Amino acid sequence: MGNGVSEELVSLVSGEWRALIHPLGAELQSLRDGAGREYMTDVDPAYWTGHAPLLFPIIGALRGDAFRHEGREYTLPRHGFARRSRFAIAARSEDAVTFALEDSEATRAVYPFAFRLEMAFRLHGGALHMAATVHNRGEAVMPFSFGYHPAFAWPLPGGGEKTAHHIIFEKDEPEQIRRLSKATGELLPGGEATPVAGRELALHETLFEADAMVWTGLASRALRYTSPQGPALDIAFPDSPDLGLWQVPGAHYLCIEPWAGYADPLGFDGEIGQKPGIVLLPPGESRSFRMDVRVSAG
Repeated sequence: MGNGVSEELVSLVSGEWRALIHPLGAELQSLRDGAGREYMTDVDPAYWTGHAPLLFPIIGALRGDAFRHEGREYTLPRHGFARRSRFAIAARSEDAVTFALEDSEATRAVYPFAFRLEMAFRLHGGALHMAATVHNRGEAVMPFSFGYHPAFAWPLPGGGEKTAHHIIFEKDEPEQIRRLSKATGELLPGGEATPVAGRELALHETLFEADAMVWTGLASRALRYTSPQGPALDIAFPDSPDLGLWQVPGAHYLCIEPWAGYADPLGFDGEIGQKPGIVLLPPGESRSFRMDVRVSAG
């Protein structure tokens, strides 16, 4: 991988397919077919060096990088700490692995809740099945958000012109999209007319000149990311009601991000449990978020 840590990567193999995941952040780094074609980002440092960070216990930015709980203020960076945390390997086989991250003195200092986050991957032919499960190990309701942030190749390998790629949603998506403040990362009020025509979004880089496109309360729970000449990715996210699409214009990736939650609305000053979109998990309970990615011939 050219980063000096390839020996740490966990390799999953199913037939001719291979996936690579790093225990740091339980981050998917590669999905390749038997011909060596890569379906993930090229990680060009001129744009963004992430692959597929996990967003927990927040998504996006907090107002002032802080949240309030029971009258106290806690500081958390954008997207939370899971993406920079080392996960333990809880189970492993040739085609599957489960990682786990548990609360610690360090996490409780910035997020005062007892949790266990399990991240399971299973490769089956050209399909990668992912499931994140959040467990509340404490005695109080635990507010959190969870999101996926995978950067897929754009253009897809052998897919032809970048500007001829499309996203086809499972359902019509007529609602307005939301945008984020470039200055603070907060979710801006109001919205703008959707670029989706019925179920279809024609992809072009100008869509991202104003940063990410955000859907709060998406109708669809699946979509197809298509190329004009070759493969398509069928992506299902049955447990995630929100979605972000993002890239840095000019880059060779497209982030397709199913979320349960989103950034602080502009000027939000309530407690974290009152935040719009937040998940409230009762003590002793768990919540899972699936994401399935299947490569097809188009």
